[in-house]
Amino acid sequence: MSRCNCGSSLPYADCCSKVHSNLAAAETAEQLMRARYTAFTLQLIDFLYDSFHPSSRRYQSKQDIRQWAQANKWMQLEIIQASTHSVEFKAHYLDAQFQTAVHHEKSNFKKVQGLWYYVDGQLCS
Repeated sequence: MSRCNCGSSLPYADCCSKVHSNLAAAETAEQLMRARYTAFTLQLIDFLYDSFHPSSRRYQSKQDIRQWAQANKWMQLEIIQASTHSVEFKAHYLDAQFQTAVHHEKSNFKKVQGLWYYVDGQLCS
């Protein structure tokens, strides 16, 4: 069995798949971050949209999320640092011109009624 796209040593079925089918399975902000990255690799647009915090979800477009997910070939997730409510990561990918690129972000998460949500993120240089 191949490892999950999030970079853990677990198979997808034992890792991000559980979060993709039940948001409550994400016990930490980092687990949700890993599931969101894997959702980009698998183009799980509804999951990405639904895992936005309700306060920021209304500013999101499923079409924009789909376009970003499909335009890039996602290669690797690197977690730089994780705390209770934030995760700094680098998502390595090939862009539409097949150039290597890195999306380096510090993401903020909030837990509401037992569910973790992605609130927003700040790009890092």
